[in-house]
Amino acid sequence: MADHSRDQLPIPDYDHLPVTGLGHRIRSLTGDQIDALLDYERAHANRLPVVQVLQTRRSELDSGAEPSSGDAAGLAPDQAQAPSGSSPVSPATAPYPDIPPTESDEAKPPIRG
Repeated sequence: MADHSRDQLPIPDYDHLPVTGLGHRIRSLTGDQIDALLDYERAHANRLPVVQVLQTRRSELDSGAEPSSGDAAGLAPDQAQAPSGSSPVSPATAPYPDIPPTESDEAKPPIRG
């Protein structure tokens, strides 16, 4: 078992990937790269769902599957970048919350904007 550092892994920010995005990101990796991730995972967090995803992909490759084209460093659909800019919504422009009135609210005068 090789000792892989985080900087040598084939996927940047591997430690921060959600399990749901991992299957997508490892499709383009070779068997050796999957083995590196497995070694790292087992030596560090050893998360069972992650190990299972990696082992399944390794088995697929051993059975003749080919790495897909694509970039393991690319963003998975569940990791889309946040839009640039800020939201125009602020407390001053936000609508009133949709809370049904209570009995004590009936005695209050209506709010007019």
